[in-house]
Amino acid sequence: MSDDRIPDVSELSLEEKASLTSGLNFWHTTAVERVGVPSLMLTDGPHGLRKQTGSADHLGLAGSVPATCFPPAVGLASSLDPELAERVGEALGTEAAIENVAVLLGPGINIKRSPLCGRNFEYMSEDPIVSGEMGLGLVKGIQSKGVGSSLKHFAANNQESDRMRSSSDVDPRPLHEIYLRAFERVVKGGQPWTVMTSYNKINGVWASQDPWLLTEVLRDDWGFEGLVVSDWGAVVDRIEGVRAGMDLEMPGCDGRTDADIVEAARSGALDEAALDAVVRRNLDLVRKALSRPAIDGPLDAAAHHALAREVAARCIVLLKNDGVLPLRRDAKLAVIGEFAEKPRYQGAGSSQIVPTKLDVALDEIRALADGAVSYAPGFAIDGSGDAAELRAQAVAAAADAEVAVLFLGVPAAEESEGFDRTHIDLPAVQLELLDAVLAVNPNVVVVLSNGGVVDLPFVDKVPALLEGWLLGQAGGGATADILFGVANPSARLAETIPLRLEDNPSYGNFPGDQGRVRYGEGLLVGYRWYDERKLDVRFPFGHGLSYTTFEYGDAAARVTESGDVLVTVPVTNTGAVAGREVVQAYVSLPGSAVQRAPRELKGFRSVLVEAGQTVDVEVLLRHEDLAYWDLRVDRWVVEPGRYTVEVGASSRDLRSQTAFELAGEVVRTPITLNSTFGELMDDPIVGEETRALVSEGVGGDAGALVLVTDLPVGRLDGFPLPRSVSVGLVEKAQRG
Repeated sequence: MSDDRIPDVSELSLEEKASLTSGLNFWHTTAVERVGVPSLMLTDGPHGLRKQTGSADHLGLAGSVPATCFPPAVGLASSLDPELAERVGEALGTEAAIENVAVLLGPGINIKRSPLCGRNFEYMSEDPIVSGEMGLGLVKGIQSKGVGSSLKHFAANNQESDRMRSSSDVDPRPLHEIYLRAFERVVKGGQPWTVMTSYNKINGVWASQDPWLLTEVLRDDWGFEGLVVSDWGAVVDRIEGVRAGMDLEMPGCDGRTDADIVEAARSGALDEAALDAVVRRNLDLVRKALSRPAIDGPLDAAAHHALAREVAARCIVLLKNDGVLPLRRDAKLAVIGEFAEKPRYQGAGSSQIVPTKLDVALDEIRALADGAVSYAPGFAIDGSGDAAELRAQAVAAAADAEVAVLFLGVPAAEESEGFDRTHIDLPAVQLELLDAVLAVNPNVVVVLSNGGVVDLPFVDKVPALLEGWLLGQAGGGATADILFGVANPSARLAETIPLRLEDNPSYGNFPGDQGRVRYGEGLLVGYRWYDERKLDVRFPFGHGLSYTTFEYGDAAARVTESGDVLVTVPVTNTGAVAGREVVQAYVSLPGSAVQRAPRELKGFRSVLVEAGQTVDVEVLLRHEDLAYWDLRVDRWVVEPGRYTVEVGASSRDLRSQTAFELAGEVVRTPITLNSTFGELMDDPIVGEETRALVSEGVGGDAGALVLVTDLPVGRLDGFPLPRSVSVGLVEKAQRG
């Protein structure tokens, strides 16, 4: 059926309209055969297609068709390359189209508020600019193939503990500047076909039935044109959801809530016009799905696996290297750790993919090596076996090798959708193994497999450390490519690795209790917190090394006609091999009138630079990303002033600095007797006059002048001014 045959809402009965607003079953929308509205399939897929063929569930329990498992978001975000994310999205869209899937449920771009969140492997970053740009790349790629994306989980869903009931209590500035900003970027830049509501409440209101969130913010302010779908089981009150602008309840519940809608519409409790608006958006989704160009199968699994390997290599962060890497092909190696033989390549839960192929790191290392490669598991991932015997075998192998490559990581049972972690420690048996191996061979390369940040107390003991995250089905080959220098590492940390769990900004306010979690750190999420408090970290946000070196020249910045800021900096590859540098631009405003972090990432760019070459790198800082949420007027405001831009290789490796001037906007709030003398002194009309009078009133005492700054004008008659004078100044300011 072509999309022009889809009926208008006026052609549907009340019962048919209600039926379109909930799912037929777990993965399909409801058809209305009488008028030719077909059923569509929506299915999981942040990093691969999970099309279930038998029984259905949202926890990855039942089987699904084989599909390419690309690196989950925790890995992909470390590439800091939206163009790479778009290529992954294109591949995901192709696979979904071949399987006749209308909407792929992803990407997930919730902020990594705490390293303990069990679903951090499925999210991008602690920073909204990174999350937004990487999410936008995926959405563009997926939808370029005529398949819809589903931006999730909207919003402030930053933990798994009590996720279906808890209230995320967030102040307005962090809510807009940190937790909604990435969603706004993707909606405005990519118009995802659907946005998925989260389970939780936001400041006491269920996300799935919040008219402020779903209509005022998403549609009215951001211009969202698509459909809002619930997370599976997120609907609390279907009628309130319709009123709020929640269009599709998933999965279906055998018509129970459809009947509620019909009854409410007939009784007048629900305005049928609200239902019609919801139905139109469901019909629009059907039209989009039916307009998809045909994509011929079968899937070119080999080509997509090759892409997955390329991408995975771009996701591996070289945290430390004292010269051990890259490995010589003829080196005598001992590969140790069961993760080398039994790869952990994705997270557990609704995103679990059945891969088309699975690379094993041990096999791929042996395929590239010319020298002898021995192997010892060293430990059992599941904790079984004789730990002492396994450790002894590994120590013997390490003692007989030039270099020991030790694979450590977090067992899948310790991090998953559905629960949060309680610590960030590697298993003790693995740390004991590392110490034993180091005692016989100091040349140790540690390769990590983990979906969330782990503590790294051993970093000073090992000469080389690779953060491998979860790398998808081709991660084993990509790891071998990085180890031997076939690929040059270029990934960067999209989240801070702290020295201690207790240092992280959410500590003490995570996961909350009695159904509420207070976002007490406010704006200071991730690196913002560590920088504000001047805390040492294990590895800073944005950190990542290469097998080559880069030198930065003098940065420059200019404001464009559109109000964006273009930062330019020459970057020279001073090493012997080609490599990628991720140039990061951090912005601050000295003397700002509002609280700000010491610096905030506002733009980044991944560039390939040949050995000896200099590239003039341009990083665009979008005008709207320079705005803060002004509580006085409840909207975005760009503060006027001279902004500093620090350009570098991480949040704490800043190589060049420049500045730019923005005219911005001076917000003039109404002056009343409840305004402070400080506000009166800042008023453009009576400010100078007020300052002179107040200074005279306090006898020129500088300390007293500071004291009265926060004093409401109408509170103390006669101090620092006679009431008649104060009232006169207020009235003059009000007249303008």
